[in-house]
Amino acid sequence: MTLKPSDRILGIDLGTTNSLAAAVLPQGPEALTPPGAPGPLVPSVAVRVEGRWVAGRQAVPHRLTRPGDTFFSIKRLMGRGLEDLAEELPRIPYRVEGGDRKLVKVMADGQGFTPQEISAQILKEVKAGAEAALGESIRRAVITVPAYFDDAQRQATRDAGRMAGLEVERILNEPTAAALAYGLEQKAKGLVAVYDLGGGTFDISILRLDGQVFQVVATHGNTHLGGDDLDHALAEHLAARHPAAPLAEPLAKAALLREAERVKRKLSAALECDYRIDLGAGALSGRVTREELNALAAPLVAATLESCRAALAMGQVDPQQITEVVMVGGMSRVALVRQEVERFFGRRPNVAINPDEVVAVGAAVHGHMLGGHRKDYVLLDVNPLALGLETMGGTFTKIINANSTIPAQATEYFTTSADNQTAVELNIYQGEREFVRDCRNLGRFKLGGLPPMAAGLPKVKVTFTVDANGILTVAAEEERSGKAASIEVIPSHGLTSREIDRIMEDAVEHGMEDLTMRQLVEFRLTAQAVFRGIEKAWPQAQALFTPETQQAIRVQMTQVSAAAEGRDPWRLKAEMDRLGDLTRPLADAIISTAALRELKEFYQEHKERETP
Repeated sequence: MTLKPSDRILGIDLGTTNSLAAAVLPQGPEALTPPGAPGPLVPSVAVRVEGRWVAGRQAVPHRLTRPGDTFFSIKRLMGRGLEDLAEELPRIPYRVEGGDRKLVKVMADGQGFTPQEISAQILKEVKAGAEAALGESIRRAVITVPAYFDDAQRQATRDAGRMAGLEVERILNEPTAAALAYGLEQKAKGLVAVYDLGGGTFDISILRLDGQVFQVVATHGNTHLGGDDLDHALAEHLAARHPAAPLAEPLAKAALLREAERVKRKLSAALECDYRIDLGAGALSGRVTREELNALAAPLVAATLESCRAALAMGQVDPQQITEVVMVGGMSRVALVRQEVERFFGRRPNVAINPDEVVAVGAAVHGHMLGGHRKDYVLLDVNPLALGLETMGGTFTKIINANSTIPAQATEYFTTSADNQTAVELNIYQGEREFVRDCRNLGRFKLGGLPPMAAGLPKVKVTFTVDANGILTVAAEEERSGKAASIEVIPSHGLTSREIDRIMEDAVEHGMEDLTMRQLVEFRLTAQAVFRGIEKAWPQAQALFTPETQQAIRVQMTQVSAAAEGRDPWRLKAEMDRLGDLTRPLADAIISTAALRELKEFYQEHKERETP
């Protein structure tokens, strides 16, 4: 069959366990089922067979026969480094090795393939199925990602789409897509919580729906928490029942995990379920109850509710203000999940829309709008974690704050710390703490070719831009010389869920301590700059001040130095204020020299920033 080309923009949910496509048809948006397929879901599985890729349903049987060559849950590897996967690797039957730029590769046929390449094979299968269902050749798509995916993971997803032959028009957050599908269909208004628990990730997003406006108020999540974790916990539970069985062998381990997945799904509707693990030479069997599954799922569900509390706190929303709770993801079918979510929010979750399909449907709706076919809503999403630069003393200066509406752009001005500096290196970080040692480096670049100037004179304008896909670009320009440089930040790998959790928890736990230390570091830097200005202008000071005042300035500089050796920022600030009172006439009287301009401008700028 020859397919006719189309400008339709497909909506694709690239999931950990299953993927699917949706499109807006004359009768409305719907998930696409290829001819002869049992449904729209495409297993997110790929296998290398005789030098070629097999993906989707055809690849699933190979998980039991060729576990070392069959790749699943690949989404958990996207945009990550080998050190990020320490907990994940023991669970994976296929081989994962470190590659260039800290990216990982999975091994098949003696070759290494990146997670992007594996995901591209899955996307190709989804694309082919959608084309068969529509009778059209598709080249454009909106692909969804967890809201808490960082820059590296979003870039990896976009690259996978490109490898699959798709023009990725937008990287869209999964909970936002779900809210879009739900809100337009239900004509909802008010505050909606989208609880998205899938195979490998969890997100909670709070959205304000008001007619045509879909605004994300806050988002939180864990990119390493989902149904996979319950599958492995249940598999370990079953294995413990049969300690003498050779369940560590690759084939047996694969069979055990597959049976654990099946039992989990059955217990979503049944109170108990029989299991049978085929070992080739024999089989293991028994029965599992829903109570046992609930006990295993309880820690996972508790972790999701902690994220819910964090999102509500960031959005300054009480659970009672939530008008609707939308459940998304296959794990939302687990009875315990629904019970605990209902208890937390105090209302029964909305499960009217198929939780497996709602994300793809929302992506299709957004793709329809991007294609110019509807303009009846405005979508305002957010950036999940703060973005900024390393500044003097190892401090983290936030340029774009967490939960800022995207697209977003912000500009800050910086200067040099040494005389005749001809280049400035910009180190870009992501996180919530006050020092870069507690944040994650995203990339770095150098603005060079600056003309030699006194420290503090260059005026470097740094602009951070996050586009609608959540992709960051950083540009820098020295305004006096016109020298400019920019970089699209492509980090070597992404944040682990543990790091993300630690980032948010530590930001609260150590907030006052961090702020105090940051103030101390900045006050010390201010004191150093003031000292430089005084020393450069001392010949003028000797002509301007009486010997008694000159002596008072020297004594006060000693007091500032002593305070800078301590750990009390407010004592240091008080001593600096006294020095400022003594030296301000010097700056006011002689403003023509570079040294005095540096003293006056630097001191005044920091005095304004440091006033509590």
